[in-house]
Amino acid sequence: MATELVRDGTVARTRRISGSQRMALAVFAWLDERFRIRRGAAAIEKFYYQINLQLPRSHTEKYKLRSIWYWYPMYTLGSISLLAFLIAAISGVLLTLYYIPSTTAYVPGQGTDLGPVLEPKASIAWQSVGNLMLNVPFGFMIRAIHFWAAMVMVAAVFLHMFRTYLTQAYKKPRELNWFVGVVLFLLTILLGYSGYLLPWSQLSYWAATIGLEMSNASPIIGKWLAAMLFGGTQLGAATVTRMYVLHVILLPMITFGVIALHIAIVWLQGIAEPH
Repeated sequence: MATELVRDGTVARTRRISGSQRMALAVFAWLDERFRIRRGAAAIEKFYYQINLQLPRSHTEKYKLRSIWYWYPMYTLGSISLLAFLIAAISGVLLTLYYIPSTTAYVPGQGTDLGPVLEPKASIAWQSVGNLMLNVPFGFMIRAIHFWAAMVMVAAVFLHMFRTYLTQAYKKPRELNWFVGVVLFLLTILLGYSGYLLPWSQLSYWAATIGLEMSNASPIIGKWLAAMLFGGTQLGAATVTRMYVLHVILLPMITFGVIALHIAIVWLQGIAEPH
């Protein structure tokens, strides 16, 4: 509710605030007095503008070119990759609440009850995925979101690198960021492969067999690589555990850090627009 005050022939408007607004202001004032919130926000804003003032001009600004509208979708692939990674990470956290990384054959009535048996001799890992799909509310949807987010991420990262190569954006001064992008592509492939093995179905088993044989066939470091990734020179209970740790903990943490580095370099160097 607004009121008007007449002072020296001028009208000053004042606005009455509600009790909840007054309480919110009092809380903010209490916090600001102790933690200097406004001073910190002002410092961050000043730093932001100082950084942006020294950013290089884009190709379009430098040569005063007309915007090339048909290139715009190709320059959103990096953002699509990041969004797909975040969606896959959030949905993956929800999946870990019900997934059990075990290759032991599931026996109903012993241990965790996973509902109806999908296959009599299937592993606990596979039965936990079936329980998620059939018995958990919206479980099938969460797994589908995770699956398609992973597929979109792989496709977007590949197309992003392909566009970077075609537009020659890997050249000076962006050689380091191209290398970081290659590392991100390899991490994306490893995330997809490790996640593909977790259900421990027939497809997962034979995909793991191929990966194990490739590791064993690698010169010099073959045995060490097989032991690190698959828990030994043969598939076993340690294989799913290793892939679970890689897919859920190590690879996402490394990928998040490399993505932050990649975005920071793009922010400092600017986007390499098409010539």
